[in-house]
Amino acid sequence: MFLYDSALKKLNTKIEILNNEFVNRYDHNPIEHIKSRLKTADSIVKKLKKDGYEVTIENMMDHLSDIAGIRIICSFTSDIYQIADMIAAQGDITVLHVKDYIQNPKPNGYKSYHMVVTVPVYLADGPVQTKVEIQIRSVAMDFWASLEHKIAYKFEGNAPEGLLRELKECADVVDMLDKKMFSLNEAITAYAKEHPETDPNRE
Repeated sequence: MFLYDSALKKLNTKIEILNNEFVNRYDHNPIEHIKSRLKTADSIVKKLKKDGYEVTIENMMDHLSDIAGIRIICSFTSDIYQIADMIAAQGDITVLHVKDYIQNPKPNGYKSYHMVVTVPVYLADGPVQTKVEIQIRSVAMDFWASLEHKIAYKFEGNAPEGLLRELKECADVVDMLDKKMFSLNEAITAYAKEHPETDPNRE
């Protein structure tokens, strides 16, 4: 777990630096906040057994991709892909696979951009490539996912059909909200360029 914790710390620092670079280059802060977490030992054991693997350290490292997880919450959908590209471009990060649930949402309406990467953790004996799952989503997507998680937990995966239908309708509203908020932000940016005297940071 020390390896995974170290990988999280390293990635957190990288992402914060990329965000600061983005702010300096484009005068726009794409990341609202970052969350990181490590799976508990109980969760790891349950996942291995569920997937039909013997509970060993080797199976844990070979077959589980989400022991260490980072969730990046962005302002807008366009920011999600820019952040993903910036992470993938890092020389010491290897992208193992990507699942784009924004372009291809799950049937229940879930949207998010998932990357599984490896990052080297440098120990006395040399670097150890360690897996981390990165989820990137907008504020609205994250709010929806939080509600979906509560429903799934409350009903243990057997929520009433009516609730699931309403949840899917909410996903459609979230998609509309993301687009409207982005459009509004574009309009604000365009207005500020045309009327620089309204910029509160202008000297």
